[in-house]
Amino acid sequence: MSSITLRSEHICFGGTVGFYSHTSAACNSEMRFAVFVPPQAKQSPTPILYFLSGLTCTEENFTTKAGAQQFAAKYGLMLVAPDTSPRGTGIPGEDDDWDLGTGAGFYVDATEAPWRSHYRMYSYVTEELPALIAQNFPGNPQKQGIFGHSMGGHGALICALKNPTYYQSVSAFAPIAAPMQCPWGQKAFSHYLGLNLEDWKAYDASELILTTQLPYPILIDQGMADTFLQTQLMPDVFGAACAQVGQPLHLRRQPGYDHSYYFISTFIADHIRYHAERLGS
Repeated sequence: MSSITLRSEHICFGGTVGFYSHTSAACNSEMRFAVFVPPQAKQSPTPILYFLSGLTCTEENFTTKAGAQQFAAKYGLMLVAPDTSPRGTGIPGEDDDWDLGTGAGFYVDATEAPWRSHYRMYSYVTEELPALIAQNFPGNPQKQGIFGHSMGGHGALICALKNPTYYQSVSAFAPIAAPMQCPWGQKAFSHYLGLNLEDWKAYDASELILTTQLPYPILIDQGMADTFLQTQLMPDVFGAACAQVGQPLHLRRQPGYDHSYYFISTFIADHIRYHAERLGS
């Protein structure tokens, strides 16, 4: 297990926000993440809630823009926000496109060269990072939830569906809900996973839900003025798949809201409350 380096720390709502880096075995590079430790952690370990960010983001976007800490402090939840990809790996072309490579890990374990040497974000999020958090922070690894935005909403859904007993709650803001059917997902999957569509199904929430249901309701908020709604996000495809297998889903369509952090910050309290209720916080 690698040691972590504290890059900066700030008091926030009676707890602390810290930004950290470490050498990742899964990604074979330096990775960064942010942690909000709520004031309740001074008394006993708290539930842990992971947030996965979207394309082009780092560990800083959610931590500084969402306004989540006040609600995490209210309910006693630890917030963990990893970066969205390895960075500076030297892979040719990793910085050429905003929707592939740097800032666009898509939370999959790449199987294709040259990406497979570093782009293993699924293993990082579900295995390496939780072990690191358990070793270094006062969280309760038996009570974990996960949520995210856009590409990170896709990541949260697949992490929960591929690990139905590991997380006790999952929610998403404007997730890429059917990546096999949209340009963002098709571009990322073809580069990271190859051209066999059967391999893609393991990372598509609308496919996974057909074979694995969750023992709790899924919460999704989608802005109806989101410019990516019809071409990239496709929440109705996921909704139809959930209906087909009887998976409880709260898909809330929010009139007038777009894809930004103004949208996320408006509904963040609802999401934190949803996770707190299911994590026994």
